[in-house]
Amino acid sequence: MKTIRIGSGAGYSGDRIEPAIELVEKGDIQYLGFECLAERTIALAQHQKMMDPSAGYDPFLEQRMHAVLAICKARGIKIITNMGAANPVAAAEKTADVAKQLGIKGLRIAAVTGDDVLDVCRRGDFPFLEIDGRVQDLGARVISANAYLGAGPIVQALAGGADVVITGRVGDPALFMAPLIHEFGWAMDDWERLGKAALVGHLLECAGQITGGYFADPGYKNIKNLARLGFPIGEVSEDGNVVITKVAGSGGAVTEATCKEQLLYEVHDPAEYIQPDVVADFSQVTVTQAGPDRVRMQGGGGKPKTGKLKVSIGYLDSYIGEGQISYAGPGALERASLALEIVRERLEITGAKTSEVRFDLIGVNSLHGAASPIGGGPYEVRARVAGRTESLDEAVRISNEVESLYTNGPAGGGGAFKSAREVIAVASVLLPQELANSAIQFLEV
Repeated sequence: MKTIRIGSGAGYSGDRIEPAIELVEKGDIQYLGFECLAERTIALAQHQKMMDPSAGYDPFLEQRMHAVLAICKARGIKIITNMGAANPVAAAEKTADVAKQLGIKGLRIAAVTGDDVLDVCRRGDFPFLEIDGRVQDLGARVISANAYLGAGPIVQALAGGADVVITGRVGDPALFMAPLIHEFGWAMDDWERLGKAALVGHLLECAGQITGGYFADPGYKNIKNLARLGFPIGEVSEDGNVVITKVAGSGGAVTEATCKEQLLYEVHDPAEYIQPDVVADFSQVTVTQAGPDRVRMQGGGGKPKTGKLKVSIGYLDSYIGEGQISYAGPGALERASLALEIVRERLEITGAKTSEVRFDLIGVNSLHGAASPIGGGPYEVRARVAGRTESLDEAVRISNEVESLYTNGPAGGGGAFKSAREVIAVASVLLPQELANSAIQFLEV
């Protein structure tokens, strides 16, 4: 039975690059996927593109391509990535530049576009899924709208001979589904196999999470050699079942437990994991240790797709003013607590206009708030104040009040930090699939 080996070279934009190099040098893979696009990342990328039409793609694209492009071309390994972010065409052009610098010839690069549906969303009447209101209610505050495209255009690009496929927003599993559909000739309405392909994509999309990275918890779930963490390889057979493994000798581990955690990661309903191409069903998946760092996963399935695409709407939500300052030594907790009370009162005295404000003691209660157990007094603590405002000037006022604690607050404050910045938020709508028209542009080197 034919088997395809796919490596996962990144689980987010700033991920390590060395494990991807290890995959192409030692992993005996045919495909390398770089999943680098989070929900909020593309809104920020669109914001960058507004300021510079040649920008908007992943900031690490050039570095990654320099690291792996030559060896991938030499070994026939195809690269699939969403590092195009808000500007797949510019990303493809930059990749072509890298290829020329490396002396690579005969490279075919495909840029997949069509996920930018801003004009469609502005013209339509689309309610938000997570917040009250509709897209039109935000007016000029909307800066981006990107639909999660499926695997289809990536499959077309591979069929067109692409060595590198660069997309914008697609469903994360689609990066890994596409080579399976292409290599095995699966139909786009073969729901069972597409469901299995979505399972493979979901397992691989977060890279080092499934090889023990995010899994590790000393004393409970011990994982060795995390500084040399190896990224996963999916050995996928023609029936759609998969063995998850990694390069021999690399750090981390592939176990039933690491795979089960990733199987359920960010999945609301394992029986109905909605993707652009299929509604996948993970509820009957079996997980079996097949050898050292080898886990076999079987039994995924699927149902017909919904016909709608999730769209991430990026918009200017507000501004945040933030300040931090540290206290250490005897009485650190008491002094830091006094510092927060001073700033709280100062914001009331000066009439600072905030819609939300937090007063945190980092290392004490910044995560769990009033539910945090406090006792014994830490030797060092960092006070943090952050407030949400409707203007940048108001945000600056908050951060300045924290900085003023240097001379107007408790003794021994140091290491003050302040910032004021705009907040780009993301909310979702559903778009009929036919309103997002994908396209492919090829570049030849």
